[in-house]
Amino acid sequence: MSTPKLEKLSFTLQATDGYARAGIVHTPHGDIHTPIFMPVGTRSALKWLTTDQIRDIGAEIMLVNNYHSYLRPGTEVIESFGGLHNFMDIDFPILTDSGGFQVFSLGLGMQNDSWEKLAKVTEEWVYFRSYLDGSKHFFTPESVMDMQCAFGADIIMAFDECAPGGSSKEYAHAAMERTHRWAERSKAEWLANEEKRREKWLYPQALFGIIQWVVYDDLRVESAEFIKNLDTPGVAIGGLSVGESKEDMYRIMDVLAPHLPKSKPHYLMWVGTPEDLVEGMYRGIDMFDCVLATRIGRHGEAFSSYGNIKIWGEKYKFSQDKIPMLPEHETSVSRRYSLAYLRHLVNVWEATGGLLLSLHNIEYLLNLTKTARVAILAGKYDEFRERFWSVYPGRIG
Repeated sequence: MSTPKLEKLSFTLQATDGYARAGIVHTPHGDIHTPIFMPVGTRSALKWLTTDQIRDIGAEIMLVNNYHSYLRPGTEVIESFGGLHNFMDIDFPILTDSGGFQVFSLGLGMQNDSWEKLAKVTEEWVYFRSYLDGSKHFFTPESVMDMQCAFGADIIMAFDECAPGGSSKEYAHAAMERTHRWAERSKAEWLANEEKRREKWLYPQALFGIIQWVVYDDLRVESAEFIKNLDTPGVAIGGLSVGESKEDMYRIMDVLAPHLPKSKPHYLMWVGTPEDLVEGMYRGIDMFDCVLATRIGRHGEAFSSYGNIKIWGEKYKFSQDKIPMLPEHETSVSRRYSLAYLRHLVNVWEATGGLLLSLHNIEYLLNLTKTARVAILAGKYDEFRERFWSVYPGRIG
């Protein structure tokens, strides 16, 4: 494993085309060429895939979930290895989310043979019960920063409250102000941990603040201005893949685009469909992540240039065709395997089927960002976007 650099994260903006951007995020474990999609390793592992496999198809960074890794294998285990890079034996960049979304999204569970609310929010902390065994846990902005410091990710997230998509404006405003206070506490603890890391000659970590507040335009702008002025190395946008319509998602991104800092990377959290990447990049997003690519792949569904394909269908039983892709977006799987063979693997429950479709779905998203990057550098993003929508169904943006 290569030795990480001791320089802080920095961002080079190479080109813009409207709001679309091409750049390079420089991290201790290597450069990330943006825009980029980040495969997700929920429990410190990619489901049914190895990190070598995603590296071979062009992944330059991956996400590991703080909440799940805290529960299993546990902070102490990962810290005993010196962090996730050593624990997972990888030498490319890692981003950890704060776990705030999981604390709230996993807020119901079975206790005493009935559904109970498992999370409670106060100004100081979030109390929740593990969805695994019902055990009690507390997260504070400080403890979440300390966990992510122990995990050793290159990019870490401030602790936030992800308000439900249907929240009233009154609740959303109160939650936003609480999250802004948590962001200030997160930053203070991050800076304290950075000093400790310097004393131990450990590489620095970069904190991203998170812009929230459901689908209320004015609250989104207020949150964006606060997080921008908090002056962390990057900014993230949360709460835009939690049940709202795509029209609302794209409208909020339109509202936010002029308020995002030009000199820092922009990360849109939990978003990973082909159309959302294309429309997100159009609105200034540099980084994306989502479990969808591997989740639907494990269940026999493939992204294609012409919309999603449910591989298990009877009509593919004798098909010698491949997954239909535009030439520039073909993957190692779509070039090689027939739909009939992929269908066979899925229908007899061979793990190879889910593996190949997961790999294909991730590679397609990576190829989308790569071709978009080329288009932005050439000042031709509109052409790239129009070509995508010329064959992809259901245009909204």
